Amino acid sequence: MSNWNKIFKPIVVLSVICVIITGARALTNDVTKPIIEEATRKAQEAARMELLPDATGFTAVEGLSVAGVSGVYKADNGVGVVVTSSAKGYGGTMVVMVGFTADGTIRQIKVTENQDTKGIGSKVAGDPAFWTRFEGLKAETLVLGDDVDALSGATVSSKALTAAVNSAIEAYNAIG
Repeated sequence: MSNWNKIFKPIVVLSVICVIITGARALTNDVTKPIIEEATRKAQEAARMELLPDATGFTAVEGLSVAGVSGVYKADNGVGVVVTSSAKGYGGTMVVMVGFTADGTIRQIKVTENQDTKGIGSKVAGDPAFWTRFEGLKAETLVLGDDVDALSGATVSSKALTAAVNSAIEAYNAIG
């Protein structure tokens, strides 16, 4: 048997397969990327409208740099502000949207992404009843255990949620 059939032919065949599959994946990514981005944008807009249902629309606040904050949106009709922030939990990052009323209180919060541990840790992110503990609080730095009680058995996740809300509060106060 020649070296071509024994050594080089399998290398060439595998290389061609790799090139074809890489090209197919790149093409798939190019086709689906705008669709995924649009779906994400619509989901975020829907979440903002859920947090401030009286808003007529939102305008992004530019030029604001607060650690952990990825987006700040003012309601076009002045009813409030929605801030998207994140913090590291026990098993990963927790992304939170916080809706503030025009008078500087937390109207509502919503966890939009959670990579925390399944089970107890994920209860913080998946339990809207826990989120209500933040409603009506002033836009001032919150202390877990004083202003908001932690969820029993999920202290690290409760700290992450509180840290994300505190980042949102800092951003809200920065825009005045």
